[in-house]
Amino acid sequence: MSDKKPQILHTKVVAQSRLFQIEQVHLKFSNQVERQYERMKGNNRGAVMVVPVLDDKLLLGREYAAGTHSYELGFPKGLVDPGETPAEAANRELQEEIGFGAKTLTHLMELSLAPGYFASKMQIFIAEDLYESRLEGDEPEPIEVVPWPLSKWSELLSERDFSESRSVSALFLAQKHLKLK
Repeated sequence: MSDKKPQILHTKVVAQSRLFQIEQVHLKFSNQVERQYERMKGNNRGAVMVVPVLDDKLLLGREYAAGTHSYELGFPKGLVDPGETPAEAANRELQEEIGFGAKTLTHLMELSLAPGYFASKMQIFIAEDLYESRLEGDEPEPIEVVPWPLSKWSELLSERDFSESRSVSALFLAQKHLKLK
């Protein structure tokens, strides 16, 4: 297998909504085979997810998820606004979604979601040394803040509404960073 990326011969937007663009990509591989793929075109801004730790607890939010038409338990997340660094976006999302800011933000990892179809990447942070601070967000209703004991982190995996893959990944990254058993 070659490490050489396929040549992009042509791209075009084949569908678009207020939130998403689907792009058709015509590729030529190093063995001269041509294929057309479709992908969600990224916004190039990126996204963040934050694992907030306050004393001996993780702080999660329960909010409505339109994709599953259910309330999901997960960590604060959102897009990086123009002109923001990912760390600034992480701190802003914390304040908007759970009413805390962080004096210490540690970058844990960059994750991709279905890289065969999505160009977007998400930066995962752990937030420590929290202080109360609230910013106005864009959520249609208040997010329920759910404190979860650090000592029972693994029990989150049994919660039926804690199922988003990015939150599960962030939990394991936080567990490794905090050296939780």
